[in-house]
Amino acid sequence: AIERAKEQDGPVVIHAKTVKGKGYEPAEEDPVRYHGVGAFMKAASPVSQIPTYTEVFGKYLVSMAKNDSRIVGITAAMPDGTGLSYLAKEVPDRFYDTGIAEQHSVTFAAGLACEGARPVCAIYSTFLQRGFDQVEHDVCIQNLPVMFVMDRAGLVGADGQTHHGVFDIAYLRSLPNMVLMAPKDEQELRDMMKTGLSIDGPSAIRYPRGNAVGVELVEPEVLSIGKSEDIKTYQSSEIAIFAYGTMVQHAIKASQTLSRDHGILVDVINARFAKPLDNEKIAELFSAKKLVVTLEDHSLIGGFGSAVLEAVSDMELLNAASCIRMGIPDRFIEHATQAEQYEDCGISVQAIVEKILSSALALGLCNEAAIVSSGSSSY
Repeated sequence: AIERAKEQDGPVVIHAKTVKGKGYEPAEEDPVRYHGVGAFMKAASPVSQIPTYTEVFGKYLVSMAKNDSRIVGITAAMPDGTGLSYLAKEVPDRFYDTGIAEQHSVTFAAGLACEGARPVCAIYSTFLQRGFDQVEHDVCIQNLPVMFVMDRAGLVGADGQTHHGVFDIAYLRSLPNMVLMAPKDEQELRDMMKTGLSIDGPSAIRYPRGNAVGVELVEPEVLSIGKSEDIKTYQSSEIAIFAYGTMVQHAIKASQTLSRDHGILVDVINARFAKPLDNEKIAELFSAKKLVVTLEDHSLIGGFGSAVLEAVSDMELLNAASCIRMGIPDRFIEHATQAEQYEDCGISVQAIVEKILSSALALGLCNEAAIVSSGSSSY
């Protein structure tokens, strides 16, 4: 067909039928499930009992929609990847798929919000970039109550460079009226969904690809806008990790390792919000601590850590605690597992421990003896 098309003098359309999963029967029968799949052993792969963040979002949105007739779900050809397929099945008259047209999804959501709906616009973090102009002009300028839900935020492992959601904080926090949130676990995701739908203006929630933490789910509550959460605090600690979103789990593990193996006490604070920031907590940390570490799975340029340092500058606290920003470096991250990508970017638990140890030593907050791990020389 291609050879014949080359011989024609005018425009030619070649219509080819694509069979997704061609050659592998399970993939042919269920191409959605096998659209992006990691390595597995067919006969022995255990099924995790911990739900994915996508499942938690999708199922709770159905529950919310059944109790609030204003809620509608919108996506751009990502119903399964975002979890909106649950809404499509349970409440089909309030589910809209615009196709691969993120810009239209956002403008459509704005139009529905103008007429009293509470749109939930679910688009991968990396693809919402396509609708930035509409987020600004159609939603934020009018201060409309559209809630953006960004799946695949952070490093996505096998999906590769095009799918890393590592720029959304930077491109959204510059917009007036926007509230930005990121949960530390699946319960907090549900809390933030309830919070976002209570705000009379635009909001956005980011969460990672993959399984959640496995915490018990209870009745969600509306969070105080711009207020962080103390996860672990020590009265005598001189170091704190101010973490955003899923990186709170890395911060907790790093703090445990530093305490157990090195005798160094490190506070852990869950930021919850990148905009508005908890300036009261920031002022407290930079006044009371000697080292503050910001931690995020987002580009360091324009990200959560940058926002914190801007706040520190605005509050004239630059001569207070030393600050280290940990996040995604200024380069595109290669295809690998999530664990390998965390290591590559220096935000694995071990990398966090090593960075805090070296910084604490340089600042005189510990001595050489503390660097040697009890029973281990891995650091």
